[in-house]
Amino acid sequence: MARNKEALLLLIDVGPTMHSVLPQLQKVCSMLLQKKLIYTKYDEVGVVLFGTEDTNNDLTMEVGGYQHVAVLKNIKVVDGDTVEALQELPRGTVDGDFLDAVIVGMDMLIKKFGETNKGKKRLCLITNAQCPIKDSFEGTKEEQVTTIAKQMTVNGMRMESIILRGKLIQDANKRIMDENDRLLNIFSKETSTRLLYVEDPVSLFGALKTRNITPSSIFRGDLELSPKLRIKVMVYKKTVEEKFPTLQKYSDKAPPNDKSATHEVKVDYEYKSSEDNDKVVPPDQRIKGYRYGPHIVPISASEWDAVKFKPEKGVKLLGFTDSLNVLRQQYMKDVNIFIAEPGNTKAILAVSALARAMKEKNKVAILRCVWRQGQANVVIGALTPNVSGRENIPDSFYFNVLPFAEDVREFQFPSFTNFPPSWQPNEQQLEAASNFIKMLDLAPQGNEEVLLPDFTPNPVLERFYHYLELKSKHPDAAVPPLDDTLKKITEPNADLLSQNKSVIDTFRRSFELKENPRHKKSRRLLREKWSVSNEEEGKGGITTQPANLIEYTSTVKVESIGDLTPVQDFEAMISRRDSPDWVVKAIKDMKNKIFDLVEDSHKGDNYPKALECLVVLRKGCILEQEPKQFNNFLRHLCNFCQEKNLRSFCEYLASEGLALISNTEAADSEVSDVEARNFLVKHEPKVE
Repeated sequence: MARNKEALLLLIDVGPTMHSVLPQLQKVCSMLLQKKLIYTKYDEVGVVLFGTEDTNNDLTMEVGGYQHVAVLKNIKVVDGDTVEALQELPRGTVDGDFLDAVIVGMDMLIKKFGETNKGKKRLCLITNAQCPIKDSFEGTKEEQVTTIAKQMTVNGMRMESIILRGKLIQDANKRIMDENDRLLNIFSKETSTRLLYVEDPVSLFGALKTRNITPSSIFRGDLELSPKLRIKVMVYKKTVEEKFPTLQKYSDKAPPNDKSATHEVKVDYEYKSSEDNDKVVPPDQRIKGYRYGPHIVPISASEWDAVKFKPEKGVKLLGFTDSLNVLRQQYMKDVNIFIAEPGNTKAILAVSALARAMKEKNKVAILRCVWRQGQANVVIGALTPNVSGRENIPDSFYFNVLPFAEDVREFQFPSFTNFPPSWQPNEQQLEAASNFIKMLDLAPQGNEEVLLPDFTPNPVLERFYHYLELKSKHPDAAVPPLDDTLKKITEPNADLLSQNKSVIDTFRRSFELKENPRHKKSRRLLREKWSVSNEEEGKGGITTQPANLIEYTSTVKVESIGDLTPVQDFEAMISRRDSPDWVVKAIKDMKNKIFDLVEDSHKGDNYPKALECLVVLRKGCILEQEPKQFNNFLRHLCNFCQEKNLRSFCEYLASEGLALISNTEAADSEVSDVEARNFLVKHEPKVE
């Protein structure tokens, strides 16, 4: 058997107490095999049912007993027949004995593989553990389970148990359930395997690990604490984003009967001269260039290789810092786990001592890491202690990559404390928001948290796997709707929302949105202008117009401040987030627009509009943390008005209460409250 091939035996309880959850089990188990057909098509899978009316297994014929245990599919390479069998599981009529099913499964694996393929033989037990198991002929049930678990270890088998509880089960005898839980815990402890309790359909989808990915270390070597103190460690990936399977190009040009055909499509590239399109440029005449200002700087492959930074492989401690100093938003990329070298007692003790001391002191370690020789970059990251709560699992560390200065993106947002009281939420709004948050709490007191990452599958990937299996059977099949269970991951709980309608309504009323009258006016003007233009165009035979003018105009991105609606144009530009340059351009254009309005004013007819522009510019500069921009501009504008005999505009601003931005409104401002209020009052007319 190939080294990476896995033999999986599903042990599924189909007794009467499981009937309500079998539709979900059918989806989960068939999804498991669909993924194996994509990623590990040479894996072998078998299916054993217990709680069935019939009995069908080798042990019954050989030694007797093991009633109501039926082999649905013998262990073989995964195929479509096994997938279809799991989509229509029979309903059993008697209570199932999970221990009988485990023994039958072990017997099947031993007969199939013997002592080979150690570590690649896996049993997966799925039951609600509500039914009693038979008494042992010799010794107690606990002793019998311990003996079976040790035999699993000897034969290189692993067993994971998925126990259905909560919403997935009916009322049951608590004494029997407690006894079964105790026996299953022995299996988990003796074989160091997973024992999972799931309480809802979503968790059931995520509990059954569909891909058995063999861990591969990214680093093996010393964790260097000092030149004379080193700990042997191994580093593995803890979390890695699961991506779509790679779609491959397929050629159907090969003869249908040619079994040796690979159907592979090869792509070759040719580089041709810009001066002569028929002339092919060979590799030795091509060179990469990098833009530097207006020039292109050519750099050969040998030069680029010489320029590359080639640090020494290794993991070195730079120091320790309080865990509060490493913020969650600074974590980058995937999470790695540091473990002591297996079998190295001194390394295990050293890692455990360091992890427990760091946890006690609330510290994290900052490391410099180069995972492999020839790596072109250095990684700086935080090492967080992970103290184990189980005796048979040693302590370890989690490692998160931290950003360099070039990796950080700054988005400055002002604090609510800098806003005037009218802009801040009142007690009623805070209470409404608090109740809304409590209503949607994913971990209410006394209940298991829902949507835990370990038990929440990616609905996009799950849908893709299901459609691929459907497409393999029916090439013209349409894309099916998203499964109801997967919808619970992507959408709020409809029952919860309906039960708490009053909380939602209170929250909505507390933050009621009202239409800005200025926006409404501008839209009316736009509609009038459009109507007039259409009347004029209608004379030439053109009568078509958008069905919804507001929707039509909202799709156009504002790129400059116009004469008709400068305030709305400024707000639209400063709100754009496709480039930081729009904020700079919006402020600059609005300054110019204000200057134009003041300078072109006749007997103050443009003053109200200029004031509106100043007010929105002031607000924008506060929100974007640019108080100096506004304060310097207002000073310059007032000096300009003094020089151009436009003092009446300054008096108009003073009468309307316009002021500089103080340091209570924006932390970066150097203007005090008193200075801000008295700025325009101080300006006296110049004596000519």
